[in-house]
Amino acid sequence: MSSNMRFRLILLSLCCFMASCDQNSKMNPEAEDLTIDLEVVRFDQEFGQASAMDLPRLKNNFPRLFPEQVPDSLWISKMQSDLQKQIHTEVNQAFPNFDKEEEDLERFFKYATYYFPSYKLPKVYTLAEEVNYRNKLVLTEDLLLISLDNYLGKDHKFYGGFADYIAFQQDRKFLLSEVVEAFAKQHIDEKRSRKFISEMIYYGKILYLKDILIPFKSNAAKIYYSEDQFKWAKENETEIWSFFVERKLIYSTDTTLEDRFINLAPYSKFYLELDNESSPRIGQYIGWQIVKAFMNKNLNTSIKDLLNMKSDAIFEKSNYKP
Repeated sequence: MSSNMRFRLILLSLCCFMASCDQNSKMNPEAEDLTIDLEVVRFDQEFGQASAMDLPRLKNNFPRLFPEQVPDSLWISKMQSDLQKQIHTEVNQAFPNFDKEEEDLERFFKYATYYFPSYKLPKVYTLAEEVNYRNKLVLTEDLLLISLDNYLGKDHKFYGGFADYIAFQQDRKFLLSEVVEAFAKQHIDEKRSRKFISEMIYYGKILYLKDILIPFKSNAAKIYYSEDQFKWAKENETEIWSFFVERKLIYSTDTTLEDRFINLAPYSKFYLELDNESSPRIGQYIGWQIVKAFMNKNLNTSIKDLLNMKSDAIFEKSNYKP
């Protein structure tokens, strides 16, 4: 082996080692070492394999999943419908087991109980429902319901009628991120002003909480980006911020800014030629960077204090300068 080749291999190994160290440095060993008892039930399989005769048993075993106002006839009709059978088949093929997802959930809930000691673990049920991308999961004080039919991959036939940017998020790689977002919204003060900066920082808090609670997931997964979309946002951060500042959008109360830069969309709307190339929801990304800048400069701020702090205070103390 030539000395030049040996040098390149050593350099590559060093880079990989440093990248690994950087990733591991985000982990919290104390949280990782916690022992929790998370119960996960594959209700989708229970229901998918049941017949009308099994309904009394299911209702007895899973009373929370059978609202009293829904008559038995509707449940039986659902069991026997061709569509429900097809959904069950497709979900079962995609998720013959739930082991990896269950491992991720357990790991997340370790971090959740570490940083929020009074938090009580919910019981987790997997469902196979009606492919409603607006209602992928529900998290209450004691239940987490996950509709697996919404995580079959962007090219699945069930999503053929969806816009590409919606189908993109119908992927299991985003499942945990969406669970954490539901958790974050339970712990963040919903009250916020109509200012654009308030919206940005609200989502910045959610994304920063993902940094804390799922440090083992990629940044792209946390914000529902592809790696290319995350790269675009990172490389253009300075220009994006300049655009917001120069057009005096930071403190604007123009409600159209939410649709342009915050809400679900195929791309961000600067009203420039580059729009189609831009990453969507770029306001959320900028809010994330502002919150990170704040926490880096205010190391004594607790997570609880951050989540309840006013957006203007976070922005002013962040001294954010990309």
